[in-house]
Amino acid sequence: MADNRHPRGAPGPAGDPDEWEWAATPAADLRENTELVIPSRSDGIVRSATKLVGGPLGRHGVVGRARLTPLRVILALALVGLALGWSTKAGCLQQHSGSDGLSLDWDHHRQYIAMCYTDTVPLYSAERLDRGAFPYKLSWTESKAGGGEQQRFMEYPVITGLYMYGAMRVAKAWTWMHDNWGVPAALEVVLFFTVVAFGLALFWLVTVWATAILGGRRIWSTWLVALSPLVFVHIFTNFDAIATACLAVALLFWSRRNLWAAGVFIGLGTAAKLYPALALLVLLVLCLRTGKVREFAVTAVCAVATWLVVNVPILALYPRGWWEFFRLNSDRNPDVTSLYRVVTEVSGYDWGAGGGSTPTLVNAISLALFVLVCLFVAFLGLRAPTRPRVAQLLFLLVAGFLLVNKVWSPQYSLWLVPLAVLAIPHARILLTWMTVDALTWIPLMGIFLPADARWLPPGWFFTFLVVRAVLVLGLCALVVFEIYRPEYDLVRNPEPGVRIADPIGGVLNDSQGETVRLRAGSWQRADTARASG
Repeated sequence: MADNRHPRGAPGPAGDPDEWEWAATPAADLRENTELVIPSRSDGIVRSATKLVGGPLGRHGVVGRARLTPLRVILALALVGLALGWSTKAGCLQQHSGSDGLSLDWDHHRQYIAMCYTDTVPLYSAERLDRGAFPYKLSWTESKAGGGEQQRFMEYPVITGLYMYGAMRVAKAWTWMHDNWGVPAALEVVLFFTVVAFGLALFWLVTVWATAILGGRRIWSTWLVALSPLVFVHIFTNFDAIATACLAVALLFWSRRNLWAAGVFIGLGTAAKLYPALALLVLLVLCLRTGKVREFAVTAVCAVATWLVVNVPILALYPRGWWEFFRLNSDRNPDVTSLYRVVTEVSGYDWGAGGGSTPTLVNAISLALFVLVCLFVAFLGLRAPTRPRVAQLLFLLVAGFLLVNKVWSPQYSLWLVPLAVLAIPHARILLTWMTVDALTWIPLMGIFLPADARWLPPGWFFTFLVVRAVLVLGLCALVVFEIYRPEYDLVRNPEPGVRIADPIGGVLNDSQGETVRLRAGSWQRADTARASG
């Protein structure tokens, strides 16, 4: 056995990007992040599934050198997941002919009984896209809950709104071709959904592709992103795949040390959904810890500049339409899928929803709790004995945001899927959470049915919400445990004697201000600047 001890303050093994200090570790085991972790050997779920095809991969099996590479297999699995996702929404695309021609068959609460509901269909008319007008320019009036009327505009951020507008133009172009060229007739709303779904499928494939590459040695573990039960249920429920793709690509660029491109995609993601901006807070904390403030500044400036380039033209031309997204999220009451509604169910307190006014109290509570979540994540990032991985902190921050927010629309759980797979290398635990979260859709659909048609009482749904919250909190606790006990983190410790850097660390892995010594199976922090003095 080679003795690879290093003096205090000396750099770790040559070529190791995280500059580990090693103690009595076999030289042959000082490997770079190049070999694959085979799931049929390391993942209990996959190992059990391989019994159908002859068992786990043999010791002499060759992986990644043929046409059937891990990335291609995972993308193929993603296509299967997307096909299943389409099948769960297909029931809501049924058309029937009547005296007025083709119409959508949503009679007798079909969308809830068949559990095929998707926001895309009602939004086509609710957002006045059927009129063909440009979003943010067109306005309409709606009755307010407390009486009176409210002027309304497109309620989505700019990139999402423009995506909807582009899909609408394609749908209307098909209708024009039917009227002029005789192509087969179809309802515009069905065409709209189809175009939207095709684009969302491409965005999700980008999410899977980027996440698989970020998986590094554990690329096979990202099969759970491709075949997540949440994808089967929610990939076409709303437009969230746009933001997941932007954030995944941003993390990929960050891992490749392309700072400006990472910022550009964070900015694009924030212009589609606000949550990708949370990545900037995580990167700020870790860059402060490692002395990479200049690198963070490049990414942050590019993110802000990109967001401004996208938003300023709409803001300048249609300021009230642009502001609608922020106004609506401020004025809306706690969503039926939030924990605040669980409190309402138990206590009867409605957070002021009955008066139709802005829910000031719940807004303040939600903001205060989120500030506490941010402070907790910042404390972990700055004070944990070893530097947390990017995916770990980002998962904690996004999960905390969802837990304390007054809106947790069912499809928001897709935000967590790639982050959870990168942060928590435990497939059984993740699959349990994803399955319970996806099954929450069943009692949720019953909530919207008349009382005499419900298959479950409302209490079942709120019980599912509590169980989902407990599971997400359990995932957060597991992440915190592995941050403080990194020897149990299978990403950093894929096999005995092998230690690797954060696959998403990028420039953070070049830090000279912190090393970690492995001695007798335990991790110990060493400050090289102080030790070398």
